[in-house]
Amino acid sequence: MGTTSGSPGTGADRCPSVGGLRIGGYAPLREYAVIGDGRTAALVARDGSVDWLGLPDLDSPAVFGAVLDAARGGQFRLEPSVPYRAERRYLPGTNVLETTFVTSGGRVRLTDALSLRDDSALTPMRELLRRLDGLSGCVPLTWSVQPRFGYGTRRTRLARRAGVPVATSGRDALAVCAWDAGVPDCHGDSISGHFELGQGRHAMIAMPFADQEPLVFPGRAECERRLAGTCAAWRSWAHDRLYTGRWHQAVMRSLLVLKMLVYAPSGAVAAAVTTSLPEEIGGERNWDYRFSWVRDSAFTLAAFLRLGCPAEAHGYFWWLMHASQLTHPDLNVLYRLDGGPRTPEKTLPWEGYRGSKPVRSGNAAAGQIQMDTYGELLQTAWLYARATGRLDADVARRLGELADLVCKTWQQPDSGIWEVRSAPRHFTQSKMMCGVALDRAVDLADRGLIPGRHRARWHIAREEISTFVETRCFSSRRNSYVRAAGSEDLDAGVLLGHLYGYGDNDQRMRATVSALDRELRHGPYVDRYAGEDGLSGSEGAFLACSFWLAESLARTGCVRQAIELMDDLVALANDVGLYSEEIDPATGAFLGNLPQGLSHLALISAACTISAAEKEAPQ
Repeated sequence: MGTTSGSPGTGADRCPSVGGLRIGGYAPLREYAVIGDGRTAALVARDGSVDWLGLPDLDSPAVFGAVLDAARGGQFRLEPSVPYRAERRYLPGTNVLETTFVTSGGRVRLTDALSLRDDSALTPMRELLRRLDGLSGCVPLTWSVQPRFGYGTRRTRLARRAGVPVATSGRDALAVCAWDAGVPDCHGDSISGHFELGQGRHAMIAMPFADQEPLVFPGRAECERRLAGTCAAWRSWAHDRLYTGRWHQAVMRSLLVLKMLVYAPSGAVAAAVTTSLPEEIGGERNWDYRFSWVRDSAFTLAAFLRLGCPAEAHGYFWWLMHASQLTHPDLNVLYRLDGGPRTPEKTLPWEGYRGSKPVRSGNAAAGQIQMDTYGELLQTAWLYARATGRLDADVARRLGELADLVCKTWQQPDSGIWEVRSAPRHFTQSKMMCGVALDRAVDLADRGLIPGRHRARWHIAREEISTFVETRCFSSRRNSYVRAAGSEDLDAGVLLGHLYGYGDNDQRMRATVSALDRELRHGPYVDRYAGEDGLSGSEGAFLACSFWLAESLARTGCVRQAIELMDDLVALANDVGLYSEEIDPATGAFLGNLPQGLSHLALISAACTISAAEKEAPQ
């Protein structure tokens, strides 16, 4: 296994960063980059190994899952067979990854992409492309494809078709097409090869995949064209985006991550590309994030609208409307990428990242009661309606019915935004978001965009919610809104109430921002909350909370402090600009699923707000 060198990255296009040998076969989570094609995504480690890939779709069972079981999960290894160090970057404006291996005898560049479909030719529906270029000297390389279909639960059969190695299992098949990359050898349950690459020489390995369809073997020239076309397509998309404020590079990388999380067949946006990466090494806080959360909807639509992505905004909004219709008037916490409401949770027979069990497929949180989701959805609809000036009649009717439901149910306890698995409580953030839901409904009715016959009822309930929050969810001793009614614990989730314009009490919200900054923040890191949640163990610092705090500081006039915090947060990205869900403050190690959409969405929102506040601040 190779080594890497350098210093922690800041998200620059090319910046080597600290790495190291794998621990028990597991790469540090910071060492992963992601590539995607709008249907699925793969994690690629700095050492060239593809350790995660769900096929045919992002939420399908993994064919490579070594990030969750180094021995049995399967991977696509590709690296020099001599000691090396590695540098990497995304090609500017793309989600195409470039890794440069440097050895004592020469340098080789590896370019990885999941190819974007070319509708003008007969091409595989899914295709991983790996191109190698000899830059100097001569470098020996080795590679091995170890597919494990169905999370490793199904038998893999290897054979050759027209001389091409093919792995099959039931209805699934993948081929390994290699050009100038050695003669592929099928042995046991892997396909492998080794070769030397000299200066000016090129090699290519393509891995097409088929699910209930013919497996097409591409030619080398086709693969070369598709790789070039994939780079061009990403650059063209990124070129048309709109952002001119501070932290431009971090914002654009976050937007490219967000685009990669869009499931193109439906328009849904996944929370992450992985499942069960732990919030604590060896702990049980391991969840499947390959679904779309209503919690993320307002941030998602706002990012698309702010940065000039109208097609993505429309696609996502209509996916959300269709998905939520299936459970109307109730809202699921999350939905499948195809819009389905059922996400049954089961345990997979893997050891988990560095022994962190259980490994889960599905997410039982879908059935929880989380009242904040109604505020998120009404906020999302409000943003969409303001941008377009209209709402479909059926959507308008359903939004009014959701507001009616909030009037009836806002007083019930729930599981809250953090999906605690303890007893339901009257969480402050949930009540605030119920207030936001009714505020947005009233405004939409006033604009004539939804039926307003129950407007008076919504207004009265909104005032009742405000009274509840102000009398039962604010601590005079803490001088802050607290986690739940009657509690003295703090919760960074209440910052969302601030960001969505809850209430009129600026003085109390300013005091809350100050209290959270003082008591939940440690350097750039912010804890989600204090108090128990029904689970054992602990977790890292939740990155989205840090960005929410930075944005809230700017909104309360502390622009300089907001800029300083944002500078620190941008520096916490890995060397290619990605964020996980959490970071261990003691070590800087990534924790949780990655790349985490909410972390990147919170960065975009904070950067846009702080940049605007800086322009408006007195000089």
